[in-house]
Amino acid sequence: MDSQTLLGALFLGVVEGLTEFVPVSSTGHLILLVDLLGFDGPPGRTFEIAVQFGAILAICWIYRAKLFGVALGVISEPADRRFALNVALAFLPAMVLGFTLHGFIKNVLFDPWVVSIALIAGGVAILWIERNLPVPVHREIDAMTPWLAFKIGCCQVLAMIPGVSRSGATIMGALLMRVERKTATEFSFFLAIPTMLGATVYDLYKNRANLTLDDIHIIGVGFAAAFVAAMLVVRWVVKFVQTHGFAPFGWYRIAIGGGMLALLIWRG
Repeated sequence: MDSQTLLGALFLGVVEGLTEFVPVSSTGHLILLVDLLGFDGPPGRTFEIAVQFGAILAICWIYRAKLFGVALGVISEPADRRFALNVALAFLPAMVLGFTLHGFIKNVLFDPWVVSIALIAGGVAILWIERNLPVPVHREIDAMTPWLAFKIGCCQVLAMIPGVSRSGATIMGALLMRVERKTATEFSFFLAIPTMLGATVYDLYKNRANLTLDDIHIIGVGFAAAFVAAMLVVRWVVKFVQTHGFAPFGWYRIAIGGGMLALLIWRG
């Protein structure tokens, strides 16, 4: 196991953790960086699955009190039952279309050119939304209606295009539906749990033939790095967007996407 590969796994795990829950597309970053670094990880998508699972566990740990409370009260408490229903309804569109289009997405859309263009387009969209933001009327997750949650889930479907960003699609869609910034951001975090867990389980099943103990060191390093990085960034991003908005992420996307697009053109 060479040190360069382990350093690459560490770096990619950190990138996954830092970018999964902000609107810059973690999948897009991984696709671009794996191509740029020439990272030779485990076969199939086992490494990507591992780092994604690390980020999921970070969210579950940070919001463990809320999740545990909902699990205990889902039968007896109307607010907890509504919360669980809203997350399930928001997850439904991605579950249905993700299962249907999984092969096409992995085989056709996982491409650096697609990612670069999607990053730029998403950055422009964020800047436009920030400048035309409607006055928020929905300020509490527990008060959201099932129909509103479902519409936000429909926005998440756009993130099946690598580079769009799952959190970006859900948060920006929620903002356009007059959900307050903090509420939109935290609902995106909660929606990430079933969405990412479902994608992880499905990818594990599809790549089960590639699951061996030979690359456990690479997978373990990436998993741990993603978990720690996500733990650090999640609470920070909630505070950041309340004071700075999402425009900085829009400019970042345009810069990264534009730089990668120029590099792809230069490389021919």
